[in-house]
Order: sequence, then structure tokens, then C-alpha cells
Amino acid sequence: MAFVTANWNPLGEAFYRKIELYEMGWILRDGLRDCLVAAAPYGGPVALLKEPQRRFPSSRPQLEIYSSSGISMASFPWKSGPVKQLGWTVSDDLLCVQEDGTVLIYDLFGGFKRHFSMGNEVLQNHVMEAKVFHSPYGTGVAIVTGAFRFTLATNIDDLKLRRLPEVPGLQGAPSCWAVLTQDRQSKVLLASGADLYILDNTACTPVTPPGLSPQASSIVQMAVSFSYKYLALFTDSGHVWMGSANLKDRLSEVETKVRTTPKQMVWCRRPKSQQPSVVIMWDRHLLVAGELTVCVLDLAYWYHLDDDSVLVPELDGVRIISGTHHELLQEVPAACEEIFKIASMAPGALLLEAHKEYEKESQKADEYLREIKEQSLLGEAVRQCVEAAGYEHEPETQKTLLRAASFGKCFLSNFPPEQFVSMCRDLRVLNAVRDYTVGIPLTHSQYKQMTVQVLIDRLVYRKLYPLAIEICRYLKTPEYQGVSRVLKHWACCKVQQKEEADEVIARTVSLKLGEAAGISYSEIAARAYECGRTELAIKLLEFEPRSGEQVPLLLKMKRSQLALSKAIESGDTDLVYTVVTYLKNEMNRGDFFMTLRNQPVALSLYRQFCKYQEQDTLKDLFNQDDDHQELGNFYVRASYQEGKLEARMSLLQSAVDEYNKAKNEFAAKATEEEMRLLRFQRRVEEEKGERVLGCSLQDTMHCLLSVGLHKQAEQLYKDFRVPDKRYWWLKLTALAEKEDWDELEKFAKSKKSPIGYLPFVEVCVKHHNKYEAKKYVSKVTPEQKVKAHLAVGELEGAAEAAIERRNEGEISLVLSRCSPTTDRALLDRLNRARSTAAKK
Repeated sequence: MAFVTANWNPLGEAFYRKIELYEMGWILRDGLRDCLVAAAPYGGPVALLKEPQRRFPSSRPQLEIYSSSGISMASFPWKSGPVKQLGWTVSDDLLCVQEDGTVLIYDLFGGFKRHFSMGNEVLQNHVMEAKVFHSPYGTGVAIVTGAFRFTLATNIDDLKLRRLPEVPGLQGAPSCWAVLTQDRQSKVLLASGADLYILDNTACTPVTPPGLSPQASSIVQMAVSFSYKYLALFTDSGHVWMGSANLKDRLSEVETKVRTTPKQMVWCRRPKSQQPSVVIMWDRHLLVAGELTVCVLDLAYWYHLDDDSVLVPELDGVRIISGTHHELLQEVPAACEEIFKIASMAPGALLLEAHKEYEKESQKADEYLREIKEQSLLGEAVRQCVEAAGYEHEPETQKTLLRAASFGKCFLSNFPPEQFVSMCRDLRVLNAVRDYTVGIPLTHSQYKQMTVQVLIDRLVYRKLYPLAIEICRYLKTPEYQGVSRVLKHWACCKVQQKEEADEVIARTVSLKLGEAAGISYSEIAARAYECGRTELAIKLLEFEPRSGEQVPLLLKMKRSQLALSKAIESGDTDLVYTVVTYLKNEMNRGDFFMTLRNQPVALSLYRQFCKYQEQDTLKDLFNQDDDHQELGNFYVRASYQEGKLEARMSLLQSAVDEYNKAKNEFAAKATEEEMRLLRFQRRVEEEKGERVLGCSLQDTMHCLLSVGLHKQAEQLYKDFRVPDKRYWWLKLTALAEKEDWDELEKFAKSKKSPIGYLPFVEVCVKHHNKYEAKKYVSKVTPEQKVKAHLAVGELEGAAEAAIERRNEGEISLVLSRCSPTTDRALLDRLNRARSTAAKK
């Protein structure tokens, strides 16, 4: 604690500190000399492409991938073309941009994933320089060719190449250039001598930085801040211009008194900081340039680097990677400065001193606390200590600050605990991932910007599954977002281990995953299938409870029989139809029918489908099964869809033949009757011109009776043995509709009606002819007398019939039809009769 400020150096109104993150675990004989280096942001991995040693000029370059602590993750000889640039994607994949414009993508462990090209023009002119950049849309690649033309790909996962406009008068390579992201668009800013140009999709626009030193004749280096908001330009006169990336505002200009072109220049600006600053590196010297002054990192004016180094810009500082060490240079956060600055009287500093004195059992602790309380700043003091703990890398310093905060909280009655608890959790996670064996040196600001989910993804991608699971459980992340997701990734990696047997892996995966929520075994099985382990994929699918997830993969693996069985077990008819459709397209007709024959449920569903969609296929199915009954039904249904009589008769005859083969005499006889009806209808149409062909028996008889073809209707009645009641009803209604009352009277007298004579009365009344209706009232049975008289409006007759039958219900029915004013005498008779009937 006594040496917290030992590595602080002032720059303007701020202090800067350099923290050692790791002593690198790699062993590099020549350090980073003759190496192409790329380090991912947010404490990501480091890639080195080593050029062959001069003693062995025929050997191949070596591509090596390390964690930030120098632990080897992958190493392999580079067998492709010359590489111009290395870079990392937002998901920690390595991009290798070759001279011919081909971009190769590798995973964290050196596994090749895919490649793409930056265009045909690059093949001719080659890549002169390339940059990998990050934007809101993903990871992008920008190149400049030997013809001094720029090509840009804003998102490599959705590749759309943009060839930017030419720069007028550009005769040589740009002295420097960078990619900007402005107004939701990626642009290129380039310098040619003292001139600056912005290239976008449509135009090349010259720009002039406000306040740039007139002594500059050329801009030789430029740097864009991590957030793309700020820009720094280094000129051949040794001046550093700092301003907004839109080149509208100047923040500062510093004279370094060094005219040599820097090896690297990056921004070192803390979020929400008011001070602009950039870090400039020459071969073995480092300089921090800020507002109106220059600061170096020790008492001398120059900080000497012991080894070749690389600067990696971060959200809140700069990482410095050399052959032996990994350090972080950053502006000291305000909370840390207020607490640890010499002679500071900030509330947090006083609280820290109070806690120190308390541990010494000194009464000075009370004096410090009283001083803070008198200013009502104890809450602010606690907040400062908690915030400062998050910015510190040493666990002991973190604990000291948190103990001081906890001590201060004891004297506050309503201080919210959330910030303190959250910081304790964050620091425990950060200390775990900063460990040398993990090698992810995240700061608290980077951690909050990255989010927990992305950190878990990074750990999973590095195959640090136990740590990822512990963090998820510690932070109480929902299972489907945390532990289950990690276990799924572990299982997908496990199935790729070809040295273990299928049964062993399947059992291990099942035991490990158990009943974890949100895990789809089908996804794990799909990964196994992609690796060529079909049998393992099938074993894993047995653990998948959802058939809808099993079936698509089984079909993809050409295990159609098993897929069909699983679909049937699920009870999902749509899933069965999906499999059956797939089988139909993939198999020949004979094998397809044979497969369905062994699965009755699928066969039944397919028949239902064919019934409405594929009639011919349905016929083939019945033929193959020698199902004569269904074939007969098929021919009968098909006959209804035929318009021509000959075709319909042919189909019906085929149906009769099939019914006879099926020994279904009833169906065969019924079909023959239908054929006989069709012949009769055709004869009627030919002789009488009436359109009855295709009508039902009942409709045909009704039609014949309606047009007066009584003989033909009589013949139909006798030939087809139509029941008497049906025939009388048909003729009765037909004659009434035709209003042929004379013929109706003859028909009623021809013989005794099997349906009685009340229908005659009702039909005549329905057609508004009560006169004819009255002719049949006398013929109705005694039970129907009352209804018949009422139908024709004879209240007297209805009353006589009801009184004669002494039926209380009929008497009441007649009473309901009488009027109290006009039928008073009749009402009295009926009431007396009802009373008499009731007594009995």
C-alpha cells in the first residue's frame, strides 16, 4: 500500500501509471524481432508469425498463438502464401491477410475455419498494406493494393466488398492511413504528404485538421481512438495533433522534438476523461503526449524499452507486450487518484486512514471518522473506496479498500449495499480470469463493457469449462444462459475426441449433462455427425426427449427408417408427413411402398394424404396390397368426378369387379343398382329430354313426377323397389308443387295411402289451397282429426273432434286457437269438456 503511487507520473492535470500484468511464459530467443504480431483487445490472445531464421532460409514461418500471459495455445508451420497482416475478430478468431488478397480464418487453437478473397483486382496488384478493424457491424478488413486503391469489407461474416474511389493525383503509397467509423459507415482516412483525404462509398473528400502546425510538410503516422471518436496525427516536424475524428475540433498539439517516424502510436484515453493523450513508441523508447506537455515514464525524459515491444490499444489504456513482460499503461482513475494522492483530503482517503488507525487500535480513527461525518461525506467516502477497488489489480489493495468501505458502512444506517456486493462479485470473477493460467487481464471497465455473457463465451471458446461453470454458479446466472450453455459447448467439443469410443463418449455426455435445462442433444449429435461420427450421433439422439429435434438430423444422416419410427412415436402427424415426403423423394417407388407397408400408422396417414392430393398413388397402394375392398371404394369415388357417362360406367364396373373379389356382395349389388339407375337416366334423357343423369334415385323420381312423367316414375318405383312411403311422399310433394290437384285427387283415390291423409291436407295448405285440403279432412284418422281441422281453419270441426275424443291435450290445443271475443260460446263448451275430461 505504501508504494501504490510509486509508478505514477504526472501529465498535465492527470497521472499515469504502468502496471505489470504478467511475466510472459513464452520463451522467445529473439524476442518480438522479425515477428508479425497481433493481440486481441479486452485482454485477448496474442498471435506471432515468426519469420525463418537467417541460418535456415528455406524453412517455413511459424504461426504461434499464446494467451496474454504467454501460455502456448497453438503452433504450426505456415504453409500458405506471404502474410501482410494478422488480426483478431470480435469472437477471437485469427485473420491472416495474405499478399494475394486471400484472408484465412483460424480458431483460437489453430484450427482452420474458412477463407475468403478481397477481390480479383488484388490478385493482380497484391496487397501493399492491410488493417483489421472492429465496428458496430462486426469485424472488418481494409486493404490498399499496389495500384493505391482501397477495398473495404465492413463485416467478414456478411461479406460485401466495397472498392473506394481513387485519390486524385496520388502517385505513390499513402504515408499513413486508418479506418474510421462515422455516421454508421466505415471510411478510410489517408495522408499523402501534408494532405488528408476521407474516402467513403461515393467520394474522395479533402480535409484539413484545424490548428495543425504549419511547420509540418508531411503526416507520417496516425491513430484512431478505441471508440473512433478521436484522432491523433504525427508530423515530420515532430508535432502531435490531437482532435476529434471528424476533424472539426482540436484538443491539443504537442511538440515531441523527435522527427523520426514512430514505430507505433495509439491512444491512451480513459472513458469520461477530459485529457487527451497518446502513447508513441520508437524502437526502444516510449513517450506519452498529452495536453500542452510531454511526460515520460521515469525520471529521465525517455523511457528505455529493454526489448522490442508492441502496443495494444484498449478501452481504458494501452497494453505493452514485449518478449519478457506484459504491462498496462493507463491514466490513473479519478477515484484512485483522490484516495492515494499524497496529502489528499478526499473523503475516501480519510476513510482509508481511519480504517488503518482502527486496525492499530488508535483513537485517530475516531478523529478521521468525525471529520468525514461533519462534512456529511461518509457515503461518498464509501463509494470512492468501492469504486477504487474495482480499478486496482493487486488483490491486497482491493481487499484494503473494500475493508475500509465495509468499515465506513457500519456508521451509515441507510447505505444501499448493492454497489459493495456487486463490486465484490466482480473482483472475484476478474481475479479468477486474470490468473496466470487463464491469462485474460481484464480491467473492471472492460469487464462491464464486455458483459458477463461474452466473458463466459470467451472462457468456453478457450475450453476453460470448469472455470466458466463456477463463474455462472457464483453469479447465479440462469441455467439456460449459464451452466447449460457451457455444458453444451463442452459436449460439442467432447464428441470431437476421436481417440475415445462412441459408447464411452455417449455415456460420459449423458452423465455430465443429466437433466440440465435448455440443452438440446440434437445439436450435440449434429456436431458429432459433422465430425464423421454417425453412430455416436445416433446414440446421443436417444437422449433427446423431443422427437421433433431427432427426426431432421436422422433424415440428414440417411437413417430414414429410424426417423420414421421416431416420428410415429411422437404422435405428431405433421412430423410423420415430413418424413414420408422425404422418403418419397429419396426412395424408388417399390421400396417406398414396402417401407410404408411395415409402418401401418404412416401408411394410413399417407393414404389420407393421397385421397385428397394424389389419387393415382392411392390406387397403386391398394393394388400392391391386393386390397380389393378399398380399390372398389376408390373406383366408386373416382366415378363421381367423371363427367362422361361411359367413363363413369367403366369405373363403376371396375368397382363391381373389385367388390366381387373382396366377396362384398352388398357393395357389388349396390354399385350395380347405381349403374342400372344411370342407364335408366340416360334413356329418360334420350327419350324425354329431361336432365336427370347423375342425380340420386330420389331426385330422379322427384324430377320425373314434377314434369308429369308418371309412367317413368312408376317404373323407377317398381324396378328399384322404392319403399311405398318414400314414393307416396315424393309424388305427393311433386304434384302439389306442380298444383296438379286433379291428378293429386286421383292419386289419393288410387289406393289407401301408406303415409295417411294428414300429409295431403298439410301439403295443400302449404300451397295455399284450403279448398283442396278440405277434401282429405274426412279421410284422416280420428287421432289426426283435430290437426286436420285446425290446418284448414275449421275451429268448430276441431272442437267437435276434440270433445268427442275427450282428449285434454287436444281440447287445450283448440282453446289456444280460439278468440275470447268472437268464439265465446265455443270457449264455454271446450272449457266444460276439459273439466269433464280432467275429472275422469
